[in-house]
Amino acid sequence: MTLRYSGMPSDLAAAYRAGAPDANGLAPERRISDGDGVPCRHCLENVAAGEAYLVLAYRPFPALQPYAELGPIFLHAEACPAYEPAAGLPLREQQGKSGRILRGYGADDRIVYGTGIVVANDGIEAAAEAILERSDVAYVHMRSATNNCFTLRIDRAT
Repeated sequence: MTLRYSGMPSDLAAAYRAGAPDANGLAPERRISDGDGVPCRHCLENVAAGEAYLVLAYRPFPALQPYAELGPIFLHAEACPAYEPAAGLPLREQQGKSGRILRGYGADDRIVYGTGIVVANDGIEAAAEAILERSDVAYVHMRSATNNCFTLRIDRAT
């Protein structure tokens, strides 16, 4: 199975950079990166030391509903290119030490029970493939195992 990895949609990233309120209805907070552990959820790269970034509440679902998780994320304050979904699992995610949470979601954007798992970073792709083998799973979200922050979305390649 070929997997596609994507971050926050570009139109939404642009809206937040232009001052749109986040999922809590608040303006994104602007900060300066120290270069350590500030992953942008649009380009899926770290924000370099000295660069500005935004901190905001993000809900990666199309509508409010009981399973629409919300959490903090980072975003380059200046425009950055969207991650290329066919480029494979981002290197920074493969090298992390904290592990990741993977959860499968159905076409109705609800968690598919029995798909949630905490995996070591070197097991992400195999675990995502196993979850996506299920016919009732439309996509997978990956989150930080330590802070529960949204990391990226995983889809089957079409």
